[in-house]
Amino acid sequence: MTDFYKLKTDKLFIDGSWQDSRSGVLHPVINPANEAVICEVVQGSAEDVDHAVAAARAAFRRWRNTSAVDRTELLNAIADGMERRKEDLIQAVSQALGCPAHICKWLHVEGPIYAMRYYAQHTDILDKTEKAGHSLVMREPIGVCGFITPWNYPLHQFVGKVAPALAAGCTMICKPSEITPLQDYVMAEIIESAGLPPGVFNLVPGAGPVVGAALSAHPDIDMVSFTGSTRAGIEVAKAAAPTVKRVTQELGGKSPLIITADADLEAAVRWGCEDVFINSGQTCTALTRMLIPAEHYDAAVAIAKNVAEGVTLGTGPDAFMGPLSSARQRDIVRGYIEKGLAEGARLVTGGAEPPVQFEQGFYVKPTVFADVNNEMTIAREEIFGPVICLIPYGDMEEAIRIANDTDYGLSSGVWAKDPESALPIARRLEAGLCFVNGGEFNYDAPFGGYKRSGNGREFGQAGLDEFIELKSVQLPT
Repeated sequence: MTDFYKLKTDKLFIDGSWQDSRSGVLHPVINPANEAVICEVVQGSAEDVDHAVAAARAAFRRWRNTSAVDRTELLNAIADGMERRKEDLIQAVSQALGCPAHICKWLHVEGPIYAMRYYAQHTDILDKTEKAGHSLVMREPIGVCGFITPWNYPLHQFVGKVAPALAAGCTMICKPSEITPLQDYVMAEIIESAGLPPGVFNLVPGAGPVVGAALSAHPDIDMVSFTGSTRAGIEVAKAAAPTVKRVTQELGGKSPLIITADADLEAAVRWGCEDVFINSGQTCTALTRMLIPAEHYDAAVAIAKNVAEGVTLGTGPDAFMGPLSSARQRDIVRGYIEKGLAEGARLVTGGAEPPVQFEQGFYVKPTVFADVNNEMTIAREEIFGPVICLIPYGDMEEAIRIANDTDYGLSSGVWAKDPESALPIARRLEAGLCFVNGGEFNYDAPFGGYKRSGNGREFGQAGLDEFIELKSVQLPT
């Protein structure tokens, strides 16, 4: 087991060294499975942000001019370090988030290692120029970036921001969530050992209203990338507006899964339920509204009930679903379950009561609601817990209308008799992501949302382009 007290969690990482915070305040990191304190992490201040930004600004003048070969070597060295310390990364996320370690390995760690290597092969972006008539189009790094990452997929989103920024020649200041900051400390040690020049990467943990606000408003930060709730994303955008910096955001979702009448109902419902219950429902892309043909509705409800009641809770090697990340999140989810009952939804299984034998820890039962309509609160607001709503539809036009009747547009899903049949439906869904017949997340493809689910893209070539400024050089004709 990783000893997190050996990490320098009482320090900030600024300008290539471990430094004291101006605040001196420590915040406990809680294991949500047993409510024990794992360790304490320093909380940065606005002054600390100023210090980190100055270091990143000074480093940018040099880093932007490094060769693609040098940046490739450094990103690969970081990926190698992640491989060597894979178990530390698994435990850092698992202990603070509550996701079982055997699931955490493939869900939270192996993908980010792949993504780091992916961007190591795309550092030549600054060398690419194009002719446009009598103009030459050049690519340059956007500059100093502020990264605010979430608690639910903390390493995933860390790498989704840091890796393309490094590949593009940018420097950065990272602020992890207070709930799950430990993997950022492991990554800081990996980055330090890889030999990244001082000031290119800086780590300033702390509260969103303090460190996050300072990053968003800072006049010497050129770009802010935020992952979190839509409510917080609006505040980030407001704070960033006076300096007209670039802002990319991956925000909330209330995503639909349309199951067609000719689909394999058992496979589709099982996959849809497991998609919601994995990571304890704390997934922004979770397909929490399952849309089912009316003629198959009762059968689908029965399948969903069996899947939910077969979920093994805990954090052991046989567990599928751990606790919620915090007492606050547990209470929010319980509140939504009670709201669903009050508004007339039928509780198929689960509920707000603590699971038997899991009174300690922030656990919530896998919960299935039937007889849900799209006007209910549980069908319109992001719950961020293991709660799925089953909604019947009459024909495909109604299904698409229900699916698109949401303020969000992050993700969606279609399960049809075959992928070819699903594609015309996927094309009509107003979402940045669509999972067809159980297709998996792809780090080579762009990730981001429509509507109030954010703007900009992460991962793939599109994720790299977010860190680039285009310059048109007009040549004489």
